[in-house]
Amino acid sequence: MKDNTGKINDLIKKRFSPLAFDKRAIEEYKIMRLFEAARWAPSSRNEQPWRFIFATRDDGPAFENMISTLAEGNRIWAQNVPLLILSIASFYSSFSGKPNYYAMHDTGMAVGNLLVQATEMGLYVHQMGGYDKKMARQKLGIPEQYEPVAMIAVGYRGNPDDLPDDLQKREQARRTRLPVEEIVFRRVWKTT
Repeated sequence: MKDNTGKINDLIKKRFSPLAFDKRAIEEYKIMRLFEAARWAPSSRNEQPWRFIFATRDDGPAFENMISTLAEGNRIWAQNVPLLILSIASFYSSFSGKPNYYAMHDTGMAVGNLLVQATEMGLYVHQMGGYDKKMARQKLGIPEQYEPVAMIAVGYRGNPDDLPDDLQKREQARRTRLPVEEIVFRRVWKTT
């Protein structure tokens, strides 16, 4: 396949998941714009199964509740972010009450929109799977028919020098992606 990576949208190429965040607060209108972008994502049967819970540093105990659910390795750097979001998926169809097998995909689409919008506004996003889902469900009052998906840190870029040495190395490592040939197959699956 021909490499056309130079022709993709600059916002997609610019997107980066840092560990170093500035503590500066995010303007409220920007926070709401993130969720407006997520709201416009496509979804199977227009179910829109995504839900979000968020807290800013100014929300005090609510923010601390979210931080407390993070794995220790994430808590080290995420304590500096000004905004935490938990993405959540509804696992049951509002049409039939049956399992919605596309809920995670659709929730990911909504977060993808949020990521592009954040990048356009000069914000950075780092998604985390390293958090305690059971604790998040309990502390944030998430109903049983919904499933916590990812914790999301959002903020302005910080100074990597403020991170511990091991995290500085991760922060400054070269960004890599698998070649297109390893992830896209024409007609049938191919092994390398």
